[in-house]
Amino acid sequence: MSLLLSILRSKSFLSVPGAMLLMAALVSCGTPQKSDSNIDQSKLNVVSTFLPITLFTQAVAGECATVTALIPPNLGPHDFQATPSDIAALSNASVLVKNGLGMEYFLDKLTASAENDSLKVIDTSRGVAVIESEEEDDGDHGEVNPHIWLDPLRAVQQVENIRDGLVNADPGCTDGYTQRAAAYTEKLKGLNTTFANQLKPFRGQTFIAFHDFAPYFAERYDLNADFVVDVPEMNPTPADLQRVSNLVEESQLKALLSEPQEGDRSFNALAEDLGVNVVTFDPLETGSEEASKQPDTYFKVMGRNVAALIKSFGS
Repeated sequence: MSLLLSILRSKSFLSVPGAMLLMAALVSCGTPQKSDSNIDQSKLNVVSTFLPITLFTQAVAGECATVTALIPPNLGPHDFQATPSDIAALSNASVLVKNGLGMEYFLDKLTASAENDSLKVIDTSRGVAVIESEEEDDGDHGEVNPHIWLDPLRAVQQVENIRDGLVNADPGCTDGYTQRAAAYTEKLKGLNTTFANQLKPFRGQTFIAFHDFAPYFAERYDLNADFVVDVPEMNPTPADLQRVSNLVEESQLKALLSEPQEGDRSFNALAEDLGVNVVTFDPLETGSEEASKQPDTYFKVMGRNVAALIKSFGS
């Protein structure tokens, strides 16, 4: 059994024919599963994918639904390796909430293996204006950049999609879903207004992040976002580093934006060579267990991000 699980948890298991069927069989053979003992069976059983989607879903669900994250908060979608317990969670769920746009590239095979014909899937990207990826299809994201949640107004659309999906799945709690979504989206709109005022003096300026997570945020506030690599797992090439070096000199940038998942190691040597600082911008792909249970985490983290960005502009 341990050998089989090792195979299933390998990064290639999702592409191995029949692996998902084998995982489903393991579920019925006593493989440890995500416990549903704490799930209130009287409430709608909802599975969300990763941190920002979990935060948005919890904000709308309130006491009407039980929300369980498919991906542990300390892992991002890039690092996720499904287990039999994940199939079990989807098999028992009524609703699955995802970001969409290829962010959860593994979901089609996973949901197929769950064999839950009644599972309703809420794609929070429905109707959201997208930006094409600057890189060729990396095998994970696809042709469009999926990081829509980092624009507060696109996040409003995501929350509204969650509201509509939960109302459809659980009409008896329509008032609750509607009221909570309205309160949360009002806060998102207020956050956008605050950021627009704070970033207005820096319109047209460039910032550089480690991976390509920031185009929606940059577009919203009339900034220019560049990056070193397309996805976090990639290692920068000498050409990448030279391009960033040129951009820093041209834009007179004072700091490079690293990510909590990367620490400062990605930029330390380059920053030292260029005589600039490294500040942290958290794309909210991961977080702590405690933070994942508090919908206001989005506002706290984004507020810190903007403060870091202003520092990177030298103010």
